[in-house]
Amino acid sequence: MGTLVLGSGIVGSAAASDLVRRGHDVVVADADLHAAQRAAEKSGATPTQFDATDTDALRAALDTPDIVVSAIPYRFGASVASAAIASGTHYLDFGGNPTVVAGQKRLHDQAAAAGVIVVPDCGLAPGLANVLAEDLIASAHEGMIDSIQIRVGALPQEPSGALRYQLAFSAAGLINEYAEPCEVIAEGQHATVEPLTRLEDVVWDGWGPLEAFATAGGTSTMATRHIGRVRDLEYKTLRFPGHGIVFRSLLEMGMFDETPRIIGTATTSPRDVLLDALDRTLPRDAPDVVLIRVWRDQNGKRTTLQITDTQRDGSSALARTTAFPATALADLIERGVVDRPGVFTMNEAVRGEALLPELISVGISVES
Repeated sequence: MGTLVLGSGIVGSAAASDLVRRGHDVVVADADLHAAQRAAEKSGATPTQFDATDTDALRAALDTPDIVVSAIPYRFGASVASAAIASGTHYLDFGGNPTVVAGQKRLHDQAAAAGVIVVPDCGLAPGLANVLAEDLIASAHEGMIDSIQIRVGALPQEPSGALRYQLAFSAAGLINEYAEPCEVIAEGQHATVEPLTRLEDVVWDGWGPLEAFATAGGTSTMATRHIGRVRDLEYKTLRFPGHGIVFRSLLEMGMFDETPRIIGTATTSPRDVLLDALDRTLPRDAPDVVLIRVWRDQNGKRTTLQITDTQRDGSSALARTTAFPATALADLIERGVVDRPGVFTMNEAVRGEALLPELISVGISVES
């Protein structure tokens, strides 16, 4: 089972390790050969150097594997997916950017004709959390579902500083979630809401108090897929109290703006200044926890599914809950359990009854 993992950061490294554990012959590729070698040494994979901007190198890299799991920045999603289809290689990535996913969706007919399965949005959220939400929709009674709500957070176990947050992945990925419109279903209609708004208090035994607010990308395709079935559907990110208002203030001050400006003798954008500050000052690598809560309200009854995961076996909780749903799906594709060519987000590609048992072996389980 030849599987290529693109990227050897915390998610790519965790994906490579789990795929090796599942019996795949894994190559892990990174623009930084030393980073690929470190990931390979940890996982038992084979390292190689790879530049995602080199079209010829991309095509050559995809000639051999059956499946590619991409953990490189989302901006490469459409180009790598297109190359995978051309080479007949199944493709999975961690998505999170609605515009990129929409571009990948336009490749559906090509993928179907080539017999290739393309699955963006298959990490934590979008990804695992959306599979739980789809299960709640599929198991509901006939008639309108009043509400589907998704709450997800990756948090330090011991928060510090005014933001009470640690940089769990790239600062650019964080700001992407905080900067773009958030897709929802409101009163039965597709709508968008402003990011970093709709704050609510959240109680979570052992980890609270918390707050939740709207962020982009977390509903995946669900805000258009379930119009007519669900009256209200929304995704919110969980943080410790006070975090949301700080970043909403930065957004309102224009600090997310990507337009270059002359500041003193330098030309830079407000967002670049903010990203540099976050990279330099936010803590990293302390013990973390991932919290997932998804619920359905219908006919006066609430049904809730919940996951709590902490770091173990050398991987952070965020790396585990992002990488392992994708590696479980890759294994299901390799085994022929999931076998529907085309472009589907994770919540469209696989049901929980197939995916969730695959996560038990890595210690991720659902409470109801």
